[in-house]
Amino acid sequence: MTSPTKPAGPRPGPRAARRRLIRELLLVAGLFAVYKAGRMLSTGRTDEAYRNAGWIWDAERALHLPGEGAVQRLLLHGDALVHTANTYYAAVHFPATVLFLVWLYVRRPAHYLWARRVLAVLTGAALALHLTFPLAPPRMLGAAHLVDTGQVYGPSVYGAAPATDTMANQFAAMPSLHFGWALMLALGMIAATRSRWRALWLLHPLLTLLVVVGTANHYWLDAIVATALLGGALLLIPRPVAARTAAAVAVRGHLPGPKAPAAAATTPAALPVPAAAVSGPGPASAPAAPAAVTAGASR
Repeated sequence: MTSPTKPAGPRPGPRAARRRLIRELLLVAGLFAVYKAGRMLSTGRTDEAYRNAGWIWDAERALHLPGEGAVQRLLLHGDALVHTANTYYAAVHFPATVLFLVWLYVRRPAHYLWARRVLAVLTGAALALHLTFPLAPPRMLGAAHLVDTGQVYGPSVYGAAPATDTMANQFAAMPSLHFGWALMLALGMIAATRSRWRALWLLHPLLTLLVVVGTANHYWLDAIVATALLGGALLLIPRPVAARTAAAVAVRGHLPGPKAPAAAATTPAALPVPAAAVSGPGPASAPAAPAAVTAGASR
């Protein structure tokens, strides 16, 4: 699905470019502020969040998903490894998304608008789910027997008492926007670049998935739901025409082009041979002249 693009006009002047930049910064900051404020609306629903956590845990076992503890045990082999995972969870998620949008804004403006709209739809859908389905993360669920790696090993972005944490809503585990944003970053960079190595961007969401599960901040289903919401947003928001056109050109560059049509004959059609020329007097070789005309026309 693509959207039409307008013909390129004259480049905007410095003042217009600054106004556009300020407008985009205010828009993105405003959307993020609304999201953060909206998350806090479900902080008082602790009992419901724990009930939902038990339901999610049972659903994962019924679906035969691997236990989150298997990933966490890998991290707990060394303090340095689990500390690195906690740091990745705390420090990479938001800055990476900001850098992704800034790079697109500067280098791929059409892709920037597409990515910003997709992220806005994804984040809005996630906020609606946070409000309707509060969920305690697996680190709070006794049945999971998982370690709160942020509190034990550090660093942690959450307060020690979830119910009184005024900086973050710890009962908004589903969906995992850590994973959803990371996956959009990878897909956006793959769409906006043409390097033969661009598929390596998928390592970012893969590593993010292992981190959010291994630190017991999210369930597998949190990432699955985030992927489904992102897929819906990608279907809803049309991809830039430039991306589809470039892809088509790249494919055509490896295929043989259409054969040129045969040139139309430019010589006049063979003229009929008069009966007199065949039956009349003359040398025996006289009828050969019309035959030469016919042969020339057939070339």
